[in-house]
Amino acid sequence: MVVYVDTSVIGGCFDEEFEEWSILLFQEFLYGKKVMMLSDLTLQELELAKFKVREKVKEIPQNQISNIFVNDEVIHLAEKYIEEGALTIKSYNDALHIALATLNNADVLSSWNFKHIVNLDRIKLYNSINLRLGFKIIEIRSPREILKIVKDGNN
Repeated sequence: MVVYVDTSVIGGCFDEEFEEWSILLFQEFLYGKKVMMLSDLTLQELELAKFKVREKVKEIPQNQISNIFVNDEVIHLAEKYIEEGALTIKSYNDALHIALATLNNADVLSSWNFKHIVNLDRIKLYNSINLRLGFKIIEIRSPREILKIVKDGNN
């Protein structure tokens, strides 16, 4: 399973509310059970984070990371999400994360951002736009949901 992680998942390893599930997801990457999809956007956002958060991704072996990059197609899709009201311009980076995961065929996008990303109404909007434009739908879940699915044997 290839899991696109946004910055909140990485920072979640150091947040009391989210650390249990973020750390467990990182262990899945570390032990080769899942592949971390890591974008240049996430790395850019990490530059503003504390040192320990920036360093967290370095724990994952390079062969367990799929590096992806913002390009014109990603920007166009992110702008579509905004034009069609799924997000506002203030959430441009969130739109880029969703477009990156969609266009790079992530199995799931993982985030702790419940306002703009892991939000059922917004997910429906992202996926309706994706389908209309000929792209696949994207699964969007918190790390807890991803790990619970695996633990219950439904994946």
